[in-house]
Amino acid sequence: TLTLFGLHMPARLFADDNAAARDKAVAATLASFDGVLAEPIEDCLLRDADGRPCLEARTPLDLQDELGLPAGHIFHRDLSWPYAEDPADAGRWGVETAHDRVLLCGAGARRGGGVSGIAGHNAAMAVLGK
Repeated sequence: TLTLFGLHMPARLFADDNAAARDKAVAATLASFDGVLAEPIEDCLLRDADGRPCLEARTPLDLQDELGLPAGHIFHRDLSWPYAEDPADAGRWGVETAHDRVLLCGAGARRGGGVSGIAGHNAAMAVLGK
């Protein structure tokens, strides 16, 4: 069984035809695996009663519909590089927002670290003036 969970695929890529775009993403992923494996990945997947490979794929739009995640973001917003690309975005801890009294301490913060808690630490340090 293979689960395809494309975290970094923008929701806009699926907006016109979610099902077709999902199929295309799955095909591209399988082709990528095939490029580095000794045998085709699909030959290794279990088949269901109808002969289809046991493969699950969810797009950002699927996650939005099924789980209520806006644009399918498990990180709450688009991911960004951990460094400021524009000096105006630098900040000290990477948790600053356009509002002086609001800090972003979730997984989508600059230098957020996914589920590591780094953004929460950095927001606490910013509040403490460290």
